[in-house]
Amino acid sequence: MSLLTPADLDGWRLPNRIVVAPTTRARVPGGVPGDLQAAYYAQRAGAGLVVTEGAWVSEEAIGFSDVPGVYTEAQVDGWRRVTDVVHALGGRIVLQLWHTGAVSHPDFRGGRPAGPSAVNPDEPVYLPSGRCRTGTPREMAVAEIRATVADYGTAAENARRAGFDGVEIAANGVYLLAQFLHPRLNHRTDAYGGSPAARRRLLTEVVEAAAAHGRVGVRLSPWWTGGLFTVDEALRAEYDELVAGLAADYLHLRGPDAGPDFAAFARYRELFDGLLIVNNGFDRDTGDAVIDAGLADAVSYARHFVANPDLVTRFALDLPIAPADPATFYGGGAAGYVEQAAAMAVVSQ
Repeated sequence: MSLLTPADLDGWRLPNRIVVAPTTRARVPGGVPGDLQAAYYAQRAGAGLVVTEGAWVSEEAIGFSDVPGVYTEAQVDGWRRVTDVVHALGGRIVLQLWHTGAVSHPDFRGGRPAGPSAVNPDEPVYLPSGRCRTGTPREMAVAEIRATVADYGTAAENARRAGFDGVEIAANGVYLLAQFLHPRLNHRTDAYGGSPAARRRLLTEVVEAAAAHGRVGVRLSPWWTGGLFTVDEALRAEYDELVAGLAADYLHLRGPDAGPDFAAFARYRELFDGLLIVNNGFDRDTGDAVIDAGLADAVSYARHFVANPDLVTRFALDLPIAPADPATFYGGGAAGYVEQAAAMAVVSQ
C-alpha cells in the first residue's frame, strides 16, 4: 500500500504518506491552544505529517472567532504543549500561518479590514453574534504590506520556538494571499499589482520571510470555485508560473471539488520538484493510486481525520471509515473533536 510507505522531505523522513489537512475547528477561545488542542493533535500523531489549523500571524490577521494565533508568548507556550506531545508520540507537525485580509469584519479589527484593493470580496464572515457578509475593505498601504511580511517572518520564528518542524503558508481559498493573487480582487498598479508577477510578489516575500526560520510549505487552490475568487484558465496559467518559481520545501494543493482529478494534479507535478501533497475527496484507494501514478508524494485528509483520528491504522487494516458529523465541525467542546465514540466502536466490534 503506497500510502504506508515512507517519504523524504529535504532529508526529513515521513514514515507514511498520509497527512492531516489543516482544518479550522474554532475551539480555541482567547486564541491560546490548551488541553483540547494537545489531545486533538496527539490523537493524530500517527500521520506522516500533521498540518495544524490556521493560526493568525498577528492581531490584524483575525477574521474568525475561537481560532488560535502565534503572535504572543502565551500562544507560543500553548503550541509548545502541542508539539511536545506530538513529538513524544513520534509525530511530525507544521503550523499553518493564516491572514484573512479583506474577509474579516470591523468587530475583529476595531476598524475597517484591509485587502489588496478597495473591492468587497462578498464572502461570509462568522461573528460570535452570527453570520454576516464582508464590506468594502481599505486598500493596504505599502507600509502595511511590508509589516505583514514581517509578521509572517515573526510567526515562523515563533513557530520554530514553539517546537514546530516547519510552517505552511495558507495561500488558498479566499484569504489575504489569494486576494493578492486574484486580478478581480487586486486592482493595484504598484509593485504588488498590475501584472501576474507583481500580484504574486507578496506571496514570494512571505515565503522568503518564513523560510529564514526553517522548512516552509505553501497551500494553493488553483481550482477554487465561488464568487469573485473563482479561478479561470487565465488565472490558472498564472498559477503555473507561480508554482514553477516557488521556493518552498513542499506544495500542498487543494484539488477540484468534483473529486480527485489526476490530470489536474499532473499539471503541477511537472512544474514543482519538491514534495507534492494533494487533497480533496480522496479515499484510501484513490490515495494509493495517485501516488502509484507518480503524480503526488502524499495525500492529505480532512473530514476522514476529523472523525477517525486513527485513520492510518484504519487504512492499514482496511477497517471501515466513520463518517464525519458536520454539526460538530466548528465550535463546541470535546464531542466530535477528541471524542469519537462511534468511530472507535467500529474498531472494537
